[in-house]
Amino acid sequence: MSPTKGHAIRRASWISIFGNAALSILKIVIGFISGSLAVVADGIDSASDIITSIITLITAKIISKPPDVRFAYGYEKADTIASKILAFIIFFAGAQLAISTGTKLLENETRTMPGAIAIYVTIVSIIGKLLLALYQFKVGKKVNSSMLIANAKNMQNDVIISISVLIGLVFTFIFKMPMLDVMTAFAVSGWIMWVAIKIFIQSNTELMDGVLDTSVYKIVFAAAEEVEGVYYPHRVRIRQINNSYVIAIDIEVEGSLTVSESHRISHEVGENIKRKIENVYDIVVHIEPLGTIDKGEKYGVSNKDFQK
Repeated sequence: MSPTKGHAIRRASWISIFGNAALSILKIVIGFISGSLAVVADGIDSASDIITSIITLITAKIISKPPDVRFAYGYEKADTIASKILAFIIFFAGAQLAISTGTKLLENETRTMPGAIAIYVTIVSIIGKLLLALYQFKVGKKVNSSMLIANAKNMQNDVIISISVLIGLVFTFIFKMPMLDVMTAFAVSGWIMWVAIKIFIQSNTELMDGVLDTSVYKIVFAAAEEVEGVYYPHRVRIRQINNSYVIAIDIEVEGSLTVSESHRISHEVGENIKRKIENVYDIVVHIEPLGTIDKGEKYGVSNKDFQK
């Protein structure tokens, strides 16, 4: 990872830590003072964001390490592993909230109306979270960090959560039903867990050495076929490291060509693929003499397979 990328991730993480800490303390304190369980729940969700930001900070240091003998491809996948950890933390926070609010829904104790200050702090939370989410998403896209983008999506969902809390509070005051505040908190817990599940599923593709957008195969085949002297591009394998592609492709060339001529063609194939596809981490082009047929090929995609 470049020093610029590492610096950007660390800076975004620190901003997230301080921003979420301020919002979390504000919502939890005001939530208890006003008697709004939904606002307290929203504050707990913001507190979990502090932990996720600390994880991104630690991960930024790990992925900045250069490749070595143990990890020849570098440490970029630590970004994806961090996304898994974030998913577990977010889910745990949601589950704990669901248990506490679910218990209160089953109890028959009389609840008092929350104070009006709960509405004001929720509005402040919506504005603050929206600004943090937009900043994290912008930096994540700029430096191609799936970890920051996942964190930004989590914060965008926090905005939705705060809006739902605000709506719940408004209806609580309109209908004079304090139980609506508890019901809103319970609904928020379900949303938090759903967000965690989505982040967990999305990170599976990279860990399984797959790609989210399979149309990239079509681009690779087209780029290889554009190079003069290339026949039958096949056995293409593409996987992702963070948001970058690692591409391996087999091509056939005339068997009478010299090693230098074959190397030139393979180099042109690699360069043409890089021109067509952004964020290429590495390309391996394997050369075979024209007419070679390996029926035992187990891995990879051919042009014919992709067009099915």
